[in-house]
Amino acid sequence: MINIRLMGMGDYPQLIDLWSNTENIGLSEADSPVNLDAFLKRNPGLSFVILDDDKIIGAVLGGHDGRRGAIYHLAVNREYRNNGYGQALLTQCMETFAEIGIERCHIHVYADNQSGLDFWQKKGWFTRPELVLLSKDISRPVKISR
Repeated sequence: MINIRLMGMGDYPQLIDLWSNTENIGLSEADSPVNLDAFLKRNPGLSFVILDDDKIIGAVLGGHDGRRGAIYHLAVNREYRNNGYGQALLTQCMETFAEIGIERCHIHVYADNQSGLDFWQKKGWFTRPELVLLSKDISRPVKISR
């Protein structure tokens, strides 16, 4: 049976397996158990998993800064794609943002991830060519595996 529920730290082993095996998901120290736990505590009720019985087949991290929402690591297991599960996770997250008054949401997509860009644009998301993303590592360089 397929169902969606809130993400919890008990999901971590299945989450890291899903994200590690999903193309175009960048993983770093931010995805360690300690950091994911802190993220979930800072953003309660905004991250979800979709399950087939007890197996996590998709997940999404949702967060916000009080003004803008952000989606991270939306992923669906390859075997379950094209069944609306990614859309279901996205809808759950966006509805929850709306309930708490978040009016706009952002997502980072690798520029060479054409299938990801196609997915998001089909869902009504738009590029912001007038913006450029800049980043700086604060404490130490963060290794991102992709």
